[in-house]
Amino acid sequence: MKRILVVFVLILLVSCDKKSKIEKQIEEIPVSLSVERFDKIFYETPVEDFQKMKNLHPAFFPSQIPDSVFISKMKDPLYRELYNEVQKKYSNFNPVQEELEEVFRRIKFYFPNQKTPSKVTTLISEMDYQNKVIYTDSLLLISLDLYLGKEHKFYEFPDFFKQTFQRSQIMPDVVSDFSTRVIAQPREKTFLDQMIYFGKEMYIKDLILPIYEDFDKIGYSKEQQIWCEENEGEIWRYFIEDNILYDSDTKLVQRFIAPAPFSKFYLEIDNESPGRTGVWIGWQIVRSFMKNNEVSLADFLAMDAKEIFTRSKYKPKK
Repeated sequence: MKRILVVFVLILLVSCDKKSKIEKQIEEIPVSLSVERFDKIFYETPVEDFQKMKNLHPAFFPSQIPDSVFISKMKDPLYRELYNEVQKKYSNFNPVQEELEEVFRRIKFYFPNQKTPSKVTTLISEMDYQNKVIYTDSLLLISLDLYLGKEHKFYEFPDFFKQTFQRSQIMPDVVSDFSTRVIAQPREKTFLDQMIYFGKEMYIKDLILPIYEDFDKIGYSKEQQIWCEENEGEIWRYFIEDNILYDSDTKLVQRFIAPAPFSKFYLEIDNESPGRTGVWIGWQIVRSFMKNNEVSLADFLAMDAKEIFTRSKYKPKK
């Protein structure tokens, strides 16, 4: 018994030492990130200085839109109230900047050939929830009006959307946008391909956001995560018994992959379930694959869904 305990302790120490070495390497990676609060620039610039502001920031003023539209927005009481709400929440952007710098360190560590932005620009985007963040080689855009908290009075959206309009979703959204650069597009369009594609995205979040809770990585509530954990076996059984893994019906994406108020099993459990249960299962398959296989991150991300599934040895929790 003592020998077993000693071996266990040694394994634990070696594992912790390996982890600490990785963390030390990540900490030493230099990141230089500047922040431009364009939301403040826009709403705190006097109207008479509009042209000067436009000349300094031409990218935000498309030529096909008349100046009068922007000037009207600068004066609009509702937009000014929205701006004030953003300032209440993000008057001090330093904590977000520090998190972003940590995210970029981890991206540099795990994806050394990928460029990371050197500048982040914050703005108010008129509730464009499909472009909450935009990740480019040199610039990261963040629409702060979409991270005010799910109960905010300005949000007239379904609850499943508002769930992701929180401060805790900024980093997961950044990693989601980044991941499109490094994950190979599915070679086929089966339901399994879709599950594994988004499972890869979630695994990247495991690497880049190690201290984040799983429910924040996927945009769930804690209760929704627990539901998935408790019903993982039932979800998987439904996918197998309905023979949909290799089905290419695009409706499966809407039922189990795309953001939605619930997943559509067409059963009594539908209203209890969160949306995106196909993403959740794909994530667990990918985690099982990485646990049971020695493979480089680059090779894994390029691998097709069928091979990942076959080699994953995935067994859902009962």
